[in-house]
Amino acid sequence: MIGPDRVLTDASATEPYHEDWTGKVRGSSIAVLRPASTQEVSDLVTLCARHNIAIVPQGGRTGLCGGGVPAGEGRSVVLSTDRMKAIRGIDPDARTLTVEAGVILELMQKTALEHELVFPLTFGAQGSCRIGGALATNAGGSNVVRYGTTRELCLGIEAVLPDGSIVNDLAGLRKDNTGYDLRHLLIGAEGTLGIITAAVFKLFPMPKVRSAAFLSLSSLEAAAPALNALQDRTGGNVEAFEFMSGEAVDTICAAFPEIKPPLQDRAEVGVFFEVASSRQVDAEIDEDGAPRLQSEVLSALENLMDEGLLLDAMIAQSEQQRLDLWKMREATLEAMMASGPIYVTDVSLPLAKIPEFVTSMDEAMQALGFRPTTVGHLGDGNLHYALLGSGETAWADLPLERAKHVIYEKLRDLGGSFSAEHGIGQDKLDAMGLYKQPSQLCAMRAIKAALDPANLMNPGKLLPTE
Repeated sequence: MIGPDRVLTDASATEPYHEDWTGKVRGSSIAVLRPASTQEVSDLVTLCARHNIAIVPQGGRTGLCGGGVPAGEGRSVVLSTDRMKAIRGIDPDARTLTVEAGVILELMQKTALEHELVFPLTFGAQGSCRIGGALATNAGGSNVVRYGTTRELCLGIEAVLPDGSIVNDLAGLRKDNTGYDLRHLLIGAEGTLGIITAAVFKLFPMPKVRSAAFLSLSSLEAAAPALNALQDRTGGNVEAFEFMSGEAVDTICAAFPEIKPPLQDRAEVGVFFEVASSRQVDAEIDEDGAPRLQSEVLSALENLMDEGLLLDAMIAQSEQQRLDLWKMREATLEAMMASGPIYVTDVSLPLAKIPEFVTSMDEAMQALGFRPTTVGHLGDGNLHYALLGSGETAWADLPLERAKHVIYEKLRDLGGSFSAEHGIGQDKLDAMGLYKQPSQLCAMRAIKAALDPANLMNPGKLLPTE
């Protein structure tokens, strides 16, 4: 169907496809299939369904929960989208971009820029992740506070369902009330209901001016007022609002000596933010010699300082300083991993509950022997609450399962979620069984059984066993 050179069975060739980015999740399959078109995907799915062979859809293998790695339930094949990398079209007037599932996110960003437009989805793995995987997990990133998750950026999809049939919805309609929206059903389903093969996305005007800064806030309670003050002053143009604890900045600077702390005094509650505007008036230089947007930001920060919410600030005065702040933020995970064994959560909470969560969990985790380190997309309530070893106790002797239980119980009490943007995969199946509402699980299982009665689409992921 797709050529013998596109069906990998030799162990040396298939090994990279059997491990996720973390290196903690490994699996095996009878073959790795590399189709180049939606029709080839359809033919392969039909064939596998006929012979009762499970299919594990796989993108760029940058996931953190083992969602794209075979789970070892029966015979399976990996279906990689790495050959489906065509940019099918860009419509500058409608501001849409249509691509196949194997296109690298960074290429989408560059393609949009060539037309003086922006595809705003951005996160650390953008140079290697494939957009099909971002759709399958409904990936988030740093710009969700302004543009939303991958789901909110997608106008339509093309997909192959478990029986091999093809659903094509790439017209790019912004309004279409004709029944159940299969697009939203498949986005975030982690390949358990079908394989997304192409999608059409929204594009946005390219900013003419940006302003970035690193803040030291008086407390976490000051974060929401600070965000709202910046939003109000700039017309809702905050693109990123990232929390970086003092522990996180210390960890980054220790791992990468070339990265210097942005402030002279340690910021216990540090926030990196960026504001951007596509309006020409915001890029015009005012009487102070700064772009108008920068002046508005300065005024907002001065008010925050007068109110006692802001202790100190470093405002980027050049493009290089702005990029340096982004480099510090994006080095977080790598720096944490370089410091030793680590467990990183991916949680979300109502903004008003974040201070209570971090304060109580820091105290509880330290009592259990961990060194808690927090970063997160504070603007949308998403925290990556990380547990590092303290150095006093061997990592293997630390009560990690107990710590996770304490964290998840607190999340439930505060109305939060244990998975904000990384997905469930294999890593969080236990949490799904314990903390997802039974009625929600029942509905999800009914949908799964209706579309994939033989359970051949990415089995062992997302849905815990009853």
